[in-house]
Amino acid sequence: MNFYDNRRYVFIVFTILFGLVFIVRLFLLQVVDTSYKVSAENNSQSHVVMYPARGLIYDRNGELLVSNQAAYDIMVVPNNVRQFDTTEFCSILGITQEGLLERMNRAKDYSWRVRSVFMKQVSFDVAAVLQEKMFKYPGFSLQSRTLRKYSRPVASHILGYIGEVDKGILENNEYYAMGDYIGVIGIEKSYEEVLRGEKGLKIYLKDVHNRIIGSYEEGKYDRPVKVGKNMTISLDADLQEYGEQLMQKFVGSIVAIEPSSGEILSMVSSPTVDPNLLVGRNLGETIRRLSADTLNPLFNRALMAQYPPGSTFKTINALVGLQERVIRNQTSYYCDYGYYYRGIHVGCHSHKAPLDLIGGIQHSCNTYFCNVFRRIMENPAYANTEEAFNHWRNHIMSFGFGEKLGSDFTNELKGNIPTAAYYDRYYTSGHWNFLTIISMAIGQGELLITPLQMANMTATIANRGWYYIPHLATGIEGDMDIDTKYLEKNMTTIDSAYYSPIVEGMALAVNGGPGSTARIARIPDITVCGKTGTAQNPHGEDHSIFIAFAPKDDPKIALAVYVENEGFGGTWAAPIASLMIEKYLTDNIKRTWLEQYVRRGNTKKEQEETNE
Repeated sequence: MNFYDNRRYVFIVFTILFGLVFIVRLFLLQVVDTSYKVSAENNSQSHVVMYPARGLIYDRNGELLVSNQAAYDIMVVPNNVRQFDTTEFCSILGITQEGLLERMNRAKDYSWRVRSVFMKQVSFDVAAVLQEKMFKYPGFSLQSRTLRKYSRPVASHILGYIGEVDKGILENNEYYAMGDYIGVIGIEKSYEEVLRGEKGLKIYLKDVHNRIIGSYEEGKYDRPVKVGKNMTISLDADLQEYGEQLMQKFVGSIVAIEPSSGEILSMVSSPTVDPNLLVGRNLGETIRRLSADTLNPLFNRALMAQYPPGSTFKTINALVGLQERVIRNQTSYYCDYGYYYRGIHVGCHSHKAPLDLIGGIQHSCNTYFCNVFRRIMENPAYANTEEAFNHWRNHIMSFGFGEKLGSDFTNELKGNIPTAAYYDRYYTSGHWNFLTIISMAIGQGELLITPLQMANMTATIANRGWYYIPHLATGIEGDMDIDTKYLEKNMTTIDSAYYSPIVEGMALAVNGGPGSTARIARIPDITVCGKTGTAQNPHGEDHSIFIAFAPKDDPKIALAVYVENEGFGGTWAAPIASLMIEKYLTDNIKRTWLEQYVRRGNTKKEQEETNE
């Protein structure tokens, strides 16, 4: 074989290899790698997202609380923009020439040929003016959106608000895209997937100049928009508004529950904010301003503030004592201005003595409940204090303390019921006893409870031993049901028979004779059962606390009121709770003198300012 024959074979082999490489490359480009196809589709198609209206929210009486109002995003395709009257354009939108340039540069940085947001959340009035003159501004267009609208300036902590999705959400949820809105707190967040609906999509064909020339495949691949589902919540808007008015001069919270269902009737956190302020382009600035407020009006005290329960907790210690059979209704103790034992003194106020269990609750005797707590912790049925404490703690936990109740809020905190291990770490095992933790006899020490948990405890007492998890959702449009966990009874470890003396003591605390701690909460023709509390506060004045339910034998409402830094429970918390009960049960306030007393609210801060 000569030189020329060899060269011919080499050429043939080279040609075959080159052809194979070319064929494989074409296969990869046309079949395996779809990026060029996607790029070609992007150049020939325009995908327009259609945003659904969020579901409406109604209160328990059918009043519309949250609706939608029309808003528009101004979109721009920089490559399609032609010379236009920038002065008129800026005047319509209320922006400066510098603002116009900045927004255009941002759009160009995103893409010259793809539509992007030029300005968010333009009002209907502005959009209407712009729409009439849109022919003057080629490259610009309007995209409809909806914003929330609130019928009353109340319940912002319950309803929540919507805001733009952040990077974390975009990375973890493929449904959302940059610029989408999502529920941030409250019902808007808890029921986001119910309220948001489903985005729609329209695909259009574009020509080489990026102009829309028709629907792609006659709409075969379009996706219809699905509006959000409407919701009914258990909130009583009138009661909520009244509660916020009563708390206007105070810092604290009110939580009211319907005992028979666990439905939340009112949840006030004061100070609060008009929910209509949490809407629009200035939302970010509004949030920053409110967050800088030292009273933090965005903080939901009803769910997230954790306080000692104070003397309201005596009701629970009494129930545990009865269940453990270390006391009876007739068990009595003498009180001489406090409890004294081995150098320990827990003070008490003046009242008649001795007192039995019912009288101990009626007069809120510290001495009585220190003795009860000692009997619980020194119960001879258990080997030591630690074992007795663990049984006590199990009873306490059965009321929903020390853990999240599981309400339909995403920011609920669990409070604190300390464990035996906690005390073992500080005092070593076997070196602590009832005296070490005596403050828990009167609801102090390491105990921390949220107002929601306290209201739930009150509902449990009203029900004589059981509760439904507190919740807001009562109905969702269509065939969707609320979570079944809200329909299941939760039983405490306390036998129902032991609740009668506790209820009687609470009834006498309000309706009894001189010395009863909550007589200011009495309502004519309605038997209110209540218990005052004063929670020690290491950071300032004590907190005023009151729990109550009514009517006594057919409870319709149970509530807890916390007023921060305002002293005794009977001073402010009891009147506020009493007025809330009267408002809900009668829809009419006859005790206008008490209402005026609360509304004037001569708080300790105001007294200090007056004295200065």
